[in-house]
Amino acid sequence: MAGKRMHKITLIPGDGIGPEVSGAVVKILEVAGAATGVGFEWHEFKAGADAFAETREYIPKALYESIEQNKVALKGPVTTPVGGGFASINVTLRKKFDLYANFRPVKSLPGLKTKYPDIDLIIVRENTEDLYAGLEHEIVPGVVQSLKIITEKGSSRIAQFAFDYGKKHGRKKVHAIHKANIMKLSDGLFLRCCRTVAEGFPEIEYKEHIVDNTCMQLVLNPYQYDILLTENLYGDILSDLCSAFIGGLGLVPGANLGRECAIFEAVHGSAPDIAGKDMANPTALLQSAVLMLHHLDEKATAERVQDAIEQVYREGKTLTRDVGGSSGTKAFADAVLAAMESPVAVK
Repeated sequence: MAGKRMHKITLIPGDGIGPEVSGAVVKILEVAGAATGVGFEWHEFKAGADAFAETREYIPKALYESIEQNKVALKGPVTTPVGGGFASINVTLRKKFDLYANFRPVKSLPGLKTKYPDIDLIIVRENTEDLYAGLEHEIVPGVVQSLKIITEKGSSRIAQFAFDYGKKHGRKKVHAIHKANIMKLSDGLFLRCCRTVAEGFPEIEYKEHIVDNTCMQLVLNPYQYDILLTENLYGDILSDLCSAFIGGLGLVPGANLGRECAIFEAVHGSAPDIAGKDMANPTALLQSAVLMLHHLDEKATAERVQDAIEQVYREGKTLTRDVGGSSGTKAFADAVLAAMESPVAVK
């Protein structure tokens, strides 16, 4: 380890296919790091039902402490029960560490044939409030109320994040997505904050689209969009829609970013039906790890991994079933490892 730049990373493998895809990603990062002078110290923790079985806590105290100390975590999918059970681990961690910006790039991979080639969209989603605040109560039997929380602070800082990113990376347009024609106070506040921030970035074109129209417009012509700036719920829905343009959720990375900490995770779920069958596609978590490497200012390592991913997809010989191939998780990971050693992947 002498001479290496070391990074302490909290690792949450997750459940379902989580351990398989996270295992593949860790192996690839280790090899890429070894070639670029980067080392990793993994602090591994369970979360969700698996953690509760061992510690009687869905998110163990030690996991919280690890993220607080390391500032960076890589997280596989964790099952969230539908309509009951424990609260979403994802939402709980985002709120705990005030990870207010959910960053989801949706970019086509070479070699994959889709109805929409050459997609390059960025979804910037507010990550801590809206209906995901989880404030619900039963007014009377049979009548339940969920509270939508929109604040000036939350709206302003996510808009600032979107425009700052756009300026830094040469993006041309930001669309604020809303339903202010109906929710005039909550979504109206969101738009007022977005407009105020937009005034400070005259070089970036600012537009506003109603969320239901956005869904139609995306399907008709996704190329009219660049950065989609959204509240929490709309961003969750639109990121799943946009993932279909490039081949599905198995390909889309995600980053949850705050002032102090960051958690990088795949957008997809835990897929328990294929767990343990060597069928899962690790691309989403692997590309999330690439975002993590950029966050850590390890550009060379990030590019080495990303170039290898793209080479495997360009060749199309070792792809998983969800993108039309017949290979398994291990074979795909091995192909990425081999690509990192080939002259094409080394710049």
